[in-house]
Amino acid sequence: MPIYNKLVRDNIPAIIQQAGKVPKTTVLDQDRYVEELKVKLLEESKRT
Repeated sequence: MPIYNKLVRDNIPAIIQQAGKVPKTTVLDQDRYVEELKVKLLEESKRT
């Protein structure tokens, strides 16, 4: 299975499980979560 080091939403792990696969997830602490959100914001802002 490919590795995606990204934030997940919309029950993606549950969808992967329904497909018969086993997702590997990590719950981030608050500081790391904020940093990852900043990365995502910058990524999305470059698309426009």
